Formats: sequence, structure tokens, C-alpha cells
Amino acid sequence: MTTTQEALLPGTRRALLHRIAVAQAEGRAPSLVAAVVRDGQTVWHGARTSVDGHGPDESVQYRIGSITKTFTAVLVMRLRDEGLLDLADPLEKHLPGTGVGEATIAELLAHTAGLAAESPAPWWERTPGSLRPELSDVLGEQPLLHPVGRRHHYSNPGYTVLGALVEELRGAPWEEVLRNEVLEPLGLHRTSGQPVPPHAGGWAVHPWADAMLPEPLEDLGRMAPAGQLWSTTGDLARFAVFLARGDDRVLSAESVREMRTPAAPAEAADVLDGVTYGLGMQIQRQGGRLLVGHSGSLPGFLANLTISVEDDVAAVVLANCTSGLLLGAVGADLVRIVAEAEPRIPEPWRPLREVDPAVLDLVGQWYWGTHAFGLRATADGLLSLAPLADGGRRARFRANGDGTWTGLEGYYTGELLRPVRRADGSLSHLDLGSFVFTRQPYDPEAAVPGGVDPEGWRGIG
Repeated sequence: MTTTQEALLPGTRRALLHRIAVAQAEGRAPSLVAAVVRDGQTVWHGARTSVDGHGPDESVQYRIGSITKTFTAVLVMRLRDEGLLDLADPLEKHLPGTGVGEATIAELLAHTAGLAAESPAPWWERTPGSLRPELSDVLGEQPLLHPVGRRHHYSNPGYTVLGALVEELRGAPWEEVLRNEVLEPLGLHRTSGQPVPPHAGGWAVHPWADAMLPEPLEDLGRMAPAGQLWSTTGDLARFAVFLARGDDRVLSAESVREMRTPAAPAEAADVLDGVTYGLGMQIQRQGGRLLVGHSGSLPGFLANLTISVEDDVAAVVLANCTSGLLLGAVGADLVRIVAEAEPRIPEPWRPLREVDPAVLDLVGQWYWGTHAFGLRATADGLLSLAPLADGGRRARFRANGDGTWTGLEGYYTGELLRPVRRADGSLSHLDLGSFVFTRQPYDPEAAVPGGVDPEGWRGIG
């Protein structure tokens, strides 16, 4: 990935710099570094103050905390895609004896397994991982706080368990598997379990004085899959491209899309904010924009990775302070600045390569009862169903090769669209998951369930 600062307009670059400058100054961060990705390329990098007397660049490591969880989730999804597990499998099937074996792999990924948020005392982020050498030390005597599968409750021990699962099925340490299967293929050469110079030191900033205190840098041991990693804006920019587009060397576009799909209910307090969780990824709607990614924190460090797939823009923000900054808000603002100042230019319209008469027979106006819809054949080989007025269900459909089509999104995801023909071969209606779509509202010539009144439409008199 190359860095092309000229790819953004000067006004956009200044707005980005202003945003991180305000964040660093008001948040009192010893240093802050950020990058923006657009169209698969890093198009901007900015930094405030210094690390070891130098302005941090794309290769300076910061600790990324819980962004590590997304890396761990990628490893689990690879196991699924290889057929070594199913996300619906109970943990006990693959990793027996944990005491939380009834939870499924998907529930652990989505933080709905009912596990506690933290491991038993002492505070695991500020103490050596050697104090918790076994999985039982991480889970404690009462690992479950909630009924399995009933609610979203963020859990660091849950991702420790997933790391142990990876080790069990791969027969190798978690970090070794991560390097071989994710970091090396994606070219993330500056991402590691231990800091490699140049790297930032972690600091606590006094809440009532402009004074600093160094934070301890602990090896998390068993807890590593939940938050151990160090990385850079350069590497996380590459990772953001992967999470938006997939890479068949690691995970397909379909599998990373699955990770970005909500898999956990939102907490009551988060409903208005539209915040939920996928499979190793945080999801929220902010200002009408759907954002995915993950945040991270450990004593001395804050990190955020934010992606708008629709805008094809992502932002990475890293700082070396324990608190004082809301990096999620900064990341969202960086994405918004680029998306609004320089909106994504759509791909040129192109016609279909080949025109299939059977497909042309399907397109046009259809009615579900009295609701009007348009069905269009698009150049990518799909069918697109959309309401002709606001407020209806819309979806795209992929051909199955036998005359039927499968829904790809929204209410009709996975549902079958089946053209139904009369004895003479003419098109009667569409069956969409048992709903009948007709050419006219309640067409009397089509097989409408419940029948159509033979007297037809009438006035009130």
C-alpha cells in the first residue's frame, strides 16, 4: 500500500489535521497518530507531538488493546471456513472442560456467551500474565454472569477462550498462528505481540494537572488474544482494507461481511445510538453512516479503527495515554470529513454484457398486494427489487442457475424468488418466500392466496 497525500484536496487534509490537533490538545495525549484510507490506499497520515523526540510516522508501534479481538475473530472464522468447526458448535465439542462449554463459538465471538467482563483479581491489565497461567485462572470459579445467549455482555475472558480454541485446533501458539495465517499474508510486518522499536511508551496523564506517569507494559499471557497486540497506523490501514474487502489468502469478502453483520442485541442504553456487535467487530450507526471496526485500550494506550464500507473510507487513530480521549469519536469524524468533503465517485454505468430474454421477462413493475415495486436487471448479473415509494422492503437477488433467485440482503436474505409460469409458458406471478407478486394489484389472473373478489375494484357508492 502506498501513501499518496496528494490524493486528498488541501482543504480536506487541513480539516483532518485540525481534528487530530484538537483531539491531542484537548485530550492531553503525549502523542497521537492517525491515518485515513480511501479506495484501498492510505491517502493521509497525521501526527501530533513526538515519540522519542521524533514525530511518529506510519511505522511507530502503539499498543492496540482490544483491536486484537478482531484479529482473533479472523482466526476463528478461518477455522470455520476450513470446516474444522461450525459457529453453532458448543465450545465443549472442541475445547472440553472449560466450565463454559455450553456457549457456542458464535456466542463467544459476539459477546453473548454470558461470561464475565474481566478475569478475577488482580487487575489483569496491570499485572503479569504469569499470574494467570491456566484458562481456569482467567475464567475463575464463576465464569458465567448471565444466561448463555440471552444478552450482549462484553467479555475479555471470552476472547481468551477463543484464543485457546485456536491453539487447540491448530496445535500451535496463538501468536504463531496469527503471524502465519494473517499478519504475513496481509503484509502486517509491524504488528507483534511484543513491542519492536520504534514504539511509543505508555503514559497516564494526571486528571487535574499537566503531569504524566509511566504505565507498566505487561505481557498478558493467556489473555493475549483479548488485547496483547502492538501495531502501527500503516499496518492497521492495511487491515482496514482487508476488513472491508476481504482477501482470499486469509478470508473471503463474504466471510468478512459476515463479521461485520450484527450478531448480538444492543444493550438498552445503546439502542438509540444504534450500537451493536458482530463477530469480532463493533457496529454503530452515527449521523446516518454505518460504521464498523473496533476500539482498544490498555493502561497507557488508546486505539481505534473505524470503517465506512459504503463510503470506502477508513480511519486509524492511536494515542499513548490511558484516558482523556474518545478515539471512537475522532475516528468517526475523520471518516465523515473525507466522505462529506470528497464524496465517493460512483462507478460508471455500464450495460449488461448479455441480454437474457428470460430475465427481461421478469423485470418491470410488480405489486405485492397494493404495494408497487420495480424489479430491475443490473449489469452485475443481479436482480434488484425496490419499492416505487418510500417505506418498502428492498433487496438484490443472485441467480441460482435453475430459474430461481436467492435474496442477498435485508428482509429477503436467503429467501427464494421463484417465477411461476402458466401452462403456456407465460409468466403468471413471482413467489417470494410465499409472498405473491403480480403485474397488477391483486391480479385476478394470478394465483393470489385467498382469491380475488370476482366483482373487482369498485367505488364506495
